[in-house]
Amino acid sequence: MKALLCKAFGPASSLQLEDIPSPTPKANEVLLDVHAAGVNFPDSLIIQGKYQFKPPFPFAPGGEAAGVISAVGDKVSQYRVGQRVMALTGWGSFAEQVCVPAYNLLPMPDGMDFASAAAFGMTYGTSMHALKQRGNLQPGETLLVLGASGGVGLAAVEIGKAMGATVIAAASSAEKLEVARQAGADQLINYREQSLKDELKKLTGGKGVDVIYDPVGGPLFEEAFRCIAWNGRLLVIGFASGEIPALPANLPLLKGASLVGVFWGAFAQRQVQDNVANFQQLFAWYAEGKLKPLVSQRYSLAEAGQAIDALTERRAVGKLVIDVRS
Repeated sequence: MKALLCKAFGPASSLQLEDIPSPTPKANEVLLDVHAAGVNFPDSLIIQGKYQFKPPFPFAPGGEAAGVISAVGDKVSQYRVGQRVMALTGWGSFAEQVCVPAYNLLPMPDGMDFASAAAFGMTYGTSMHALKQRGNLQPGETLLVLGASGGVGLAAVEIGKAMGATVIAAASSAEKLEVARQAGADQLINYREQSLKDELKKLTGGKGVDVIYDPVGGPLFEEAFRCIAWNGRLLVIGFASGEIPALPANLPLLKGASLVGVFWGAFAQRQVQDNVANFQQLFAWYAEGKLKPLVSQRYSLAEAGQAIDALTERRAVGKLVIDVRS
């Protein structure tokens, strides 16, 4: 099979497409024929040795995939050969085949194509957990989404609307904000051209926002927190800007507000039934047309390094997907 391999920590340009033997599933695993793989920010970290996990060399990056099961381990009873599934792999999806523990699989909903499935699991799973379990977002509350045109940002916009919130989308260009508007955002802020603080004060009548969803980090982190409402919650999703910010500890005190970490991968492992319930709701919203994954660009397996670069340079809108079998 073909796989895009990381043989030493380095940039995406150092990844090498090679033929390697197909893997053999363990007793609790399935062998997945990968049709499409999603591109996510952790992919850029794992190939540089900056992620929580450091796989042994050589390895293929790629944390999520969609495909067809071609073999099952002896202890796998809930899945069958030929079944279409979404998979969370951690790494290994930038390959024609990957072995996945059965507990990291979800059956694909009827009518969902492979590219949409590869764009769904990590972004919608993260945003649903963030807004439901960690943010406790309530109908009628105000949600600010930073980096609103990215994969998790757009998912947060759609889920926030489905949960009954008023959604304010913030992004760095008119083009990106238009994408957020089409996803359902009620209000738009171009933080390159407008003052985030002034616009939020105006849009909320001085009350501030109830929940802040921040996958970006950097200087907007503190500026956004200074606009939070009493009992507000700022959700720490990630640091796409490359800068991990610091926050004066007196600000949460004065605002009666919370700084809340979001680590969906650990949640999915520790609270399995809650994660399953989240996806049941997400799939129901998808069937109702409330969630529409935006796959803005598709790449071949050989071009996956270019996709990682586009994501890390924040040129991507929506989700980038690798067509593994193109």
